[in-house]
Amino acid sequence: MARAIRPAFTSPTGPILQVKMRLVGISPMIWRRVLLPASWTLEELHGVIQAAMGWEGLHLYEFRVRAARYGSPDLCAGAADVTLESLRCRRHAKFIYTYDMGDGWEHEIRIEDRLEAENGRRYPVCVGGHGACPPEDCGGPGGYQARREEAMSSEAFEDVDTMATLLKEIVLDGRHELLDDADKRWELEAAVERSQARQPFLADGFSRREVNARFHQDEHRRLMHQWY
Repeated sequence: MARAIRPAFTSPTGPILQVKMRLVGISPMIWRRVLLPASWTLEELHGVIQAAMGWEGLHLYEFRVRAARYGSPDLCAGAADVTLESLRCRRHAKFIYTYDMGDGWEHEIRIEDRLEAENGRRYPVCVGGHGACPPEDCGGPGGYQARREEAMSSEAFEDVDTMATLLKEIVLDGRHELLDDADKRWELEAAVERSQARQPFLADGFSRREVNARFHQDEHRRLMHQWY
């Protein structure tokens, strides 16, 4: 039987929680701050984290709240249909959300504040954050940090210099015959391919507007059910 999807809130009743989520083991810090109803479940929070951070919902997940585990059924964890309100987490309480048991992306989830809902305001809403989400399946925090360091290494700058030199010779100097030189062409294509592979590990940007656009499109609803 298809699971009922709760409609998006425009003016929920009951308290609103201010939640900060940050990736553990990453520097500079990657984090988001989101407001959402306390009546929502851990499963709904999972979808919110996915949409806010920028994950794609491709892997299993688990919450560790005190001594209890909730999450994907394949992990033999408790059902994530418990509400945040029922967990009775006090202000500044923290728990752990892990996404992708292979790469092990741990997020510290902190309940920062308990607020009153603003009439007519749509929830969830992102009110702050920093840093771009790491690419999926890149080896977890260790693999991500290593790839970031490689993306800013001398080898990376050598590839940029190679592309700039060859493009100058071909475009500005008019030496179009270099495109017919197999060795030069291979050198340029290899440098371009390596540089393109580094781009996701150089991204630092975060757009609150883009996160809220995903919320407005109910992307968190789709992601809360998507895993393979």
